[in-house]
Order: sequence, then structure tokens, then C-alpha cells
Amino acid sequence: MNWLVKLFSSSLGKKMLMSLTGIFLLAFLLVHLAGNLQLLKPDGGKAFNEYAHFMGTNPLIQIVSKVNFIIIIFHIVWAVILSISNRKARGPVAYKKKDSSATPWSSRNMVVLGLVMLAFIVIHLRHFWAETHYGNMDTVQYDGKMIPNLYALVAYWFSKTWYVSFYVFTMIAASFHLWHGIPSLFQTLGINHSKYNFGLMMVGKSMAILIPGIFALIPLMMYISIRL
Repeated sequence: MNWLVKLFSSSLGKKMLMSLTGIFLLAFLLVHLAGNLQLLKPDGGKAFNEYAHFMGTNPLIQIVSKVNFIIIIFHIVWAVILSISNRKARGPVAYKKKDSSATPWSSRNMVVLGLVMLAFIVIHLRHFWAETHYGNMDTVQYDGKMIPNLYALVAYWFSKTWYVSFYVFTMIAASFHLWHGIPSLFQTLGINHSKYNFGLMMVGKSMAILIPGIFALIPLMMYISIRL
């Protein structure tokens, strides 16, 4: 086990941990996005409510959800540790020189972008997860079964200008975070080749735009439809 400890104590090992947790969180985002797209179905919330009920009652999904929360916290804490370690290694003068040259803005502000998303997650959990588990939610009946009407709660918050604005702002931050994070993930895990680097970069940049972009589009579309 000593080799494992040494590996993840090294600079490369720390980056590998960031990449591995990043892969898990990226997969979570895609699954979550697929669920959120159910909000746009013109069925009064039936598809979304049934999806949310399944995700909230399936034992395996609940285990994965709890693991996901742990990985989110680990990813953020590890990012802060890695950032501090990198700054110390470079020194104040060297870091300032690199900071003001060719280093992309998203790269220099990964921790700040991550903290913006953490703030959003806390607010998001308070309004939805906590309300679902501990609030007095309305229920709706489908095929003789009563389930929580999470769609109504989502519609309520997506009718609020401040919430939708904050949601969109956070997705912009997420886009910048992924813009640097996904290509870095490929590089750290050795998923690169002179023949395929351009294609991999385009895949990474496209995902960085499309995933947060679609996430942001959902509340905007709901907000417009509710307000109209």
C-alpha cells in the first residue's frame, strides 16, 4: 500500500485524484441533465415527478447519491489543497509572472469557480432535497399511486427572477470550470495523442458549453412559459 500512498501524495497523483473524481461528477451531471430535461415535456410534470420519485426511492441510486455528495466535497477540498501546493511550489514571484501571462483565466480561477458552484449546490439542496425529505410537499396521483409533486416545487422556484438569474450565472461558472477541467482530465489520465488531441479538445470544449448551456436553458424556458 506504500506505493499507493506515495502515488497519491505526488503532484501527479493529486492531479489524478482530481481527474478521477471529475469523471464521476461529469457522469453525475449527464444523468442529472437527462432527468431535468423531463421538465420540458408537455405533460404537466408527470415524467419529471415519476423520474424524481424513482431516483428518490431506489436504494442503489440513494447509495450513489450519498457517494456523490462525498466526492463533491472531496473534489472541492482537494482542489484547494492542490492550488495551495502549486502556489507554494512556484513561489510568489513565479506564480505572479505565470498568472499574468498565457495561463487561461479559467485555469487561474478553478477554485473560485468551484466555490461558486458549491454555494449553488447548498442553495439547491436547501430548496429541493431538504424540502423533498423534510418539508410538507404536495402530492399528485399517477396510476393510483401518490407521489411527491416535485415538479410544482421546481416550477415555483423557476418562476423567481433572482433564482433563475443565479442558476444561469452558476452554469456560466460551471462552463468555465469544465472548459479547463475536461481537457486537463484527458491530459492527466494520458488520454492524448498527436492525431487525436484536436478532436479531444473539441469534445471537451463542446461538453463545457453544451452541458451547462442546456442546464441553464431549462429554467429560462420554464421561466418564460410561466411568466407568459
